[in-house]
Amino acid sequence: MLLHDTALVYGRYLRQSLRSRFALLFGVLTPLLYLLFYGPLLTGLPLGGRGGSWQVLVPGLLLQLGLFGALFAGFTVILEKGQGVVERMRVTPVSRLALLLGRVLRDATVFVFQAVLLVLAALVMGLRAPLAGVLIGFAFVALLTVSLASLSYALGMKVRSPQEFGPLINAVSMPSMLLSGLMLPMTLAPAWLDVLSHFVPFRYLVDAVRDAYVGDYTSAHMLYGVLVAVGFTALTVTAGTRVFRTAGA
Repeated sequence: MLLHDTALVYGRYLRQSLRSRFALLFGVLTPLLYLLFYGPLLTGLPLGGRGGSWQVLVPGLLLQLGLFGALFAGFTVILEKGQGVVERMRVTPVSRLALLLGRVLRDATVFVFQAVLLVLAALVMGLRAPLAGVLIGFAFVALLTVSLASLSYALGMKVRSPQEFGPLINAVSMPSMLLSGLMLPMTLAPAWLDVLSHFVPFRYLVDAVRDAYVGDYTSAHMLYGVLVAVGFTALTVTAGTRVFRTAGA
């Protein structure tokens, strides 16, 4: 029943996304602008990592796509609460876990699709990476989306208005982006900043994807990245499910 209920919820929200094709494509605009206008500035510069500048920048942009997109996913729950959608779902026998999984799997599908578009554009710009590394990058985007969207939906169930939700998300997203090394490797930072960045879980995902883009699948970065991604996803989905249950969603 869990799989059946999850498929029902997933299908409902995926159809909503497909009906809004402009929003589907518009979501990849910001990383694409970084790629087009920021990427050429890095060409030939020593960035403190292996591989070329595109192999450093593109993994960061992929995870930036998941980071910002998934964190703001909870806005839809706030709107649904105001429209009575959550209240109507509450009286159905659908599993509370399915109500969360259907949503986050839809988000993962959308952001992986946008990640594919971004990588295709990067290939035109000059990116060269092994196919296995590219696929691993998509897997990390999916895990990051599932974990952060779960947190975002849980927060959306708790707050009363978008005016409360927005500042909280910004307080998390901006430090996470700056300290995880999305744009440039943290090895370029001063020692104290590099040490501080190790307390941000997203750094391990960025380092892992960058190793994958140069064909290194057995590095310590890859191991730490997988462990952090899987552990963080399990933790956030569990926390999100608990909120959905106690909130009666």
